[in-house]
Amino acid sequence: MKYIRGSYKVTIIMFLMVVTGCKGQAVKQEIPASLKWSERMAKSIMKRHPQAYQIDEKTEPKWDYVHGLVLTAMEKLYLKTNDKAYYNYIKGYADATIDANGEVPSYKFDSYNIDMVTAGNILFNLYDTTKDKRYLAVMQQLRKQLQEQPRTASGGFWHKKIYPNQMWLDGLYMGEPFYAQYTVRYENGKNLDDVAKQFKLIQANATDKVTGLLYHGWDESKQMPWADKTTGCSPNFWSRSIGWYMMALVDVLDYFPKDHPKQKELVGYLNNVANSLIKFQDKTGLWYQVTDKGGSEGNYLESSGSSMFAYAMAKGANRGYLPEKFKAIANKAFDGLTTELMKVAPDGEITITQACAVAGLGGKPYRDGSYSYYVNERKKDNDPKATGPFILAALELNR
Repeated sequence: MKYIRGSYKVTIIMFLMVVTGCKGQAVKQEIPASLKWSERMAKSIMKRHPQAYQIDEKTEPKWDYVHGLVLTAMEKLYLKTNDKAYYNYIKGYADATIDANGEVPSYKFDSYNIDMVTAGNILFNLYDTTKDKRYLAVMQQLRKQLQEQPRTASGGFWHKKIYPNQMWLDGLYMGEPFYAQYTVRYENGKNLDDVAKQFKLIQANATDKVTGLLYHGWDESKQMPWADKTTGCSPNFWSRSIGWYMMALVDVLDYFPKDHPKQKELVGYLNNVANSLIKFQDKTGLWYQVTDKGGSEGNYLESSGSSMFAYAMAKGANRGYLPEKFKAIANKAFDGLTTELMKVAPDGEITITQACAVAGLGGKPYRDGSYSYYVNERKKDNDPKATGPFILAALELNR
């Protein structure tokens, strides 16, 4: 029996050597390592979630910002590669969530949740290519939400109806790129000043004078327990929230003509936050979950914020909004993502690790915005808030 077992073991080892090759990498990969990182991630997502609505482990179609984020990245990939599989994946999500009457059953207008607007970004190209009026109807509904969205006394969009008088950095990405594109396409750009105003309010009220970083949230009423009684700001810097803000800036700038009076202001905000972040980049190229407290107990190098920074800095440099040095900084961040936080399966499927699954302020159970709160929120592999920006960064860096 010993001989048979030993012989069996040798056979298995020889088989594995043939399959994997001398360097231990699978010879026959479903997702070839020769592909660029953008396609490797996209194909990995599609392998894990054959239907786009399944992203984020959803079991039934739901209109959601994470799908909007990932599918916006897929759309950019489709426009670059012309691979119809990406287009069909995006269209499949739209058709799973929008009914025959151009309504979205899982979307609740009266919640005034600005997160729900961002999935509308995928509908512009779908409408252009199909002329399906259902897509236009949903865009018009989302525009109506922004028209009626409750605002702070100074004119900033509330994050949700249940979060009165509050602007969160996340909300700038959720609402403004859609708002900017819609007003340019269908309103002759008449509301670009209002788009710029949202950034101006956050920049003026949520920026820390010492570090130049932006706090996660700002309560204009200063009534929330998490809000500083003088500034109204939440107590800490959360990298992903700053990442949302930077992505919002580089994406809305696509719709601001260079001669628009507010264009230079927005470029200035982008430079301010980009220059502030340099001081907190780790030697790996990555950034920590709580941006300014690298090395503190419980803090960790976080993939979603780092991917967002890489994308925004690369795009900013590519478009001439940021100095060229930010391309190198973005490449260093991308190297950190692929060497420190990436796993590759034998079939070529890639997994990005150490993403914060979710973080917010207030609500039930109550979230106080403390350092302990941010570092103890659960982590999730392949969180869409990391995979989507990773694809965008890879495209901008041609990696």
